[in-house]
Amino acid sequence: MNARETLEALFRTELSGPVLPGVQRVADAIRARHGEAVVALLFYGSCLRRGVTEGVLDIYAIVDSYRGAYRSPLPALLAAALPPNVHYVELLAENLRAKYALISLADFRQRATLASLDCRIWSRFCQPARIAWARDDRARDALAEAAAEAALTMAARMLAWAPGAARERTLDARVLWAGAFQQTYRAELRSEQTGSIEAIAAADPARYAAVLRAALNVLAERGELELLGASEGAVRVAQGAPALARARRAWRVRRPLAKALAIAGLLKTAFTFQGWLPYVVWKLERHSGAKIELSDRQRRRPLIYAWPVILRLLRSGVLR
Repeated sequence: MNARETLEALFRTELSGPVLPGVQRVADAIRARHGEAVVALLFYGSCLRRGVTEGVLDIYAIVDSYRGAYRSPLPALLAAALPPNVHYVELLAENLRAKYALISLADFRQRATLASLDCRIWSRFCQPARIAWARDDRARDALAEAAAEAALTMAARMLAWAPGAARERTLDARVLWAGAFQQTYRAELRSEQTGSIEAIAAADPARYAAVLRAALNVLAERGELELLGASEGAVRVAQGAPALARARRAWRVRRPLAKALAIAGLLKTAFTFQGWLPYVVWKLERHSGAKIELSDRQRRRPLIYAWPVILRLLRSGVLR
């Protein structure tokens, strides 16, 4: 088994782990909404880390095609133009709620790669996830391959973000992951505080260390770096100065583009996510600790009148 196959096997095992019955019922509701177009449903995020179904579950719905997933052509066109579409589902009788992003398998796989301007897929699915439902083994294999690619993308990026420019560097694995999530959250205008971001990798440091080692082994096998040594707490790598400089320049260019995509996606959510404004306000308040007051006019027509609030949040650092 080569390094890439080892990395994919790691994710295949992780993705196949069990999910809570409530997650399964939400997955069934999403499948009922989008029919046979659904290829798989991926559960991820804070509820998975905490092992609970309270709050809002985070799910990705992977589909064959956008046109097959919707009865109306408009949401299909919006998804194709700027994937993913974000929706909301709730089963009030069971006190279950979920926010789910709908994306085609082809777009999901492309956005896991280093070539993608959009960091939302690779920054999320280098993290733990579970398959709540999959059509068949072929779909499961495709998801494991995409998750492995997401880990490779994150590993390549985090080496560029890490301090130092010497050819040989010894890097703290926990610092690498914490810094990587800080970078991707800033590129997405997400409101989580530093402690919450650092808690992602801190929730399972052994798992993240294993993923990093496996990803670096693949990059070393490709000749993109030399892995001089790795332990649970640190990695030692050798990387040519020109390659490191190119990677850093690439992120300086890509970060504002990624942020622009995030803003465009947030605006598009107004057309695909019923009740999106109360949800966004609740989430911003929950993660930032800041109280957000909106007038009746801003609540009725947020895309027209809520810009002063959005700009204030940007200036204050609640949105970064």
